[in-house]
This record gives sequence, C-alpha cells and structure tokens, in this order.
Amino acid sequence: MTTRPGPRTLVALAIAAFGAFAGFLLNGDVQAALVVLVAGVAAVLVVGGGDPHPEPLASANDREGEPPLAEVVEAFVEPVLVIAANRVALANRAARALLGDHILGEDVRLAIRHPAAAERLLNPDDQTSEAPIHLVGLGTREQRWEMRIHAIGPGMRIVHLTDRTGSYAAERMRVDFVANASHELRTPLASLLGFIETLRDEAGDDPGTRARFLKVMFDEARRMQRLIDDLISLSRIEAEKYRAPDQQVDLAELVEEVRTELAASADERGHDLVTEVADVSPIRGDRAQLSQLLHNLVGNAMKYGRPDTPIRIAVSPNDSMVQISVTDEGEGIAPEHLPRLTERFYRVDSGRSRAAGGTGLGLAIVKHIVERHRGRLDIASTVGKGTTVTILLPAHPLS
Repeated sequence: MTTRPGPRTLVALAIAAFGAFAGFLLNGDVQAALVVLVAGVAAVLVVGGGDPHPEPLASANDREGEPPLAEVVEAFVEPVLVIAANRVALANRAARALLGDHILGEDVRLAIRHPAAAERLLNPDDQTSEAPIHLVGLGTREQRWEMRIHAIGPGMRIVHLTDRTGSYAAERMRVDFVANASHELRTPLASLLGFIETLRDEAGDDPGTRARFLKVMFDEARRMQRLIDDLISLSRIEAEKYRAPDQQVDLAELVEEVRTELAASADERGHDLVTEVADVSPIRGDRAQLSQLLHNLVGNAMKYGRPDTPIRIAVSPNDSMVQISVTDEGEGIAPEHLPRLTERFYRVDSGRSRAAGGTGLGLAIVKHIVERHRGRLDIASTVGKGTTVTILLPAHPLS
C-alpha cells in the first residue's frame, strides 16, 4: 500500500530534480544528470523526507501506484538496478532483459555473476566505489560493460551498466590499424636502410650492383609513397563520410576517362580493358572519389586477372540505382575470404599482393567511398573463373 507524499517530500523531490537539471546545464551530460536525479529521488523516498507517512519502496514490476523511483529507473535505456541490503530491490526493463526477470529480490552476487562486480558490491566502504568497473562476458561472451555504483542512502545503492562493446571494438580496430600501418611502413623502410648501408660500403663501387640496389630502393620508396597516399586518402574519405556529395558526375564519361588512363599506362594489361556503358543519367557524387574507386577496382582486376583475358567495366541502370561492375577472369577468391576483403590490410595472399604493389587498403577505400555515396557494394567470386565487384549508387542527379 502506498500513501501520498507530504509537502516536505515534495520539496525534497523538487530540489533533487533542480539539482539534476543544474548538473545537465553545467556539464551537458544527460546520463549523469539522470543518475543524480535517481539518486536524489531514491534518497528522499528511503529517508521519507521527514513526512509522517513515508512512501515504501515497491517492486519495479508493480505497475499500479508505481513509485517515482521505479518510474525514473525505468526511463533509463541502459540497465539500472537499485540494491538494498545487497539484494536487488528494483531493476528496469533493460536490466531484466540482460540479467533475467528472476533477479528481483535476489542476492546481488547471483544477479550479476561476475567476480569483479561481486567484490565491489560486497564492499560498500571501498574508497573507489564510484570508479567504473569493466566487466567482460556479462550477457554474451563478446560483450563488455562498464559498471558504476552510486550510494543513495543507508544500505542502498544504484548500479548503472553501460554497454562498451562498440567502443571497445572501435578501439581494437584503431590499435590494429596503427599496428598494421606501422608494420607496412617498417618493412620497406628497413629494406631502404639496409641497401643504403651496403652502398656506403664497398658495394657502391660496382656500377652494376649500385644500379640494382638503387632500383630496389626506388621501388621500396614508391611502395611507401603509395601506402602513405592511401592512408591519407582513407582518412580524408572517413572525415567526409557524413557530408553528402554535391557534384554532378557523368559515369559514362568517367569510366571512359579511367579506361583511357589505364590503357595508356605502362601496364601490359591495358589492352585487356573492355567497357560496356549503357545510357545512364548523371548522378550526384564526388568525381575525384568515384575516379579513385574505379582506379582501385580496375587496378585490382589488372593485377589479379589472368593475362590476355578481358577485364569488363560495365555501367547500366538498375531500378532506382546505377550499377557499376568490374569483372576479371582470374584465379578467383575462396568464399571464406569474401566477408573480410574490405578490412584494412586484409590480404588473401600477402606475398602476391605486395609483389603486385598492393597496399592492402584499396577495397577499404572503395567501401568507404560507396558508404559516403549511400550505395551498396557486393563482391562475387568463383575459384578458377574470376571475380565481379558490383557497385550500386543512387540515381539522384542534381536538381
């Protein structure tokens, strides 16, 4: 049974709400303001605000006459629990979905089955009690959570769980990216330093040896230059990811331009390029990035397709989209590699890729360009027959 709060309780609740609002204005942190509000409301409800009829704590799933604390806890998107005497007194919908409906009234050690969480929860006097605890494996084995505990009254605390899985994955990708980039740069740099030291010694006196070493050094320097150019390009494309392209691009004209450039290059496969361009309207895009996309896709086909086999570059309408496809007749790619081809520095055959001058970033750049243009990317391949990369871009010309 519940009773109406008295005037002193109402004043205290108003003060708690004002404190939370003031914290939000000062810090701009919505989650922190909500935690302050929950803590203030809970403290008022537990102490009773000096009213002769304090409102008792109710279960979180008591919907009739639900107390304000349960309503505020339920407003959180992330899991929140209220612990009283080391038992779960309240748990919002997110907490019950994560830990199970059975946690209400349960010992907190059974509700949150994690050694680090249990140790902190059973030591309320710990000086670091408000520092975050990182929990691995709560929910699923891959999930990572950050747990914060706030004291709200005698024997009562609020437990707030924040899902950090996405942040951890992003950090892991960043660390891997830096490690891979460092490795890719270190390899040609070590080669350059080794040849320079050799040339400084007696090997530099022999014209044939000197010419051979200088060629290797030039190739390694160009490899570093390509990698740095791709890293800068990838960074620029990611920075523009949420800015819609604002140029009008004639894809038929662009494809022919790219074909002419590559056919005129020193690459012996230039004569294998074949274009099949249908009548399509100009689209809204970034011309430089779309040119880079075509150079990367056609360049890959030239590197990995069999010599003297056609490389087809096709452009055609596809419902409300414009389709670009690049097809080679190479060795093809095994199915297990296809989902990872757009990862940075992922290579099916590292030795062959480096020998062909690949940086391991070409398809990652293509993926980000397609995402910026709100398009779709598909890679289909048959071992022994070849690979087709298909790009679908929205057919929305500038008005």
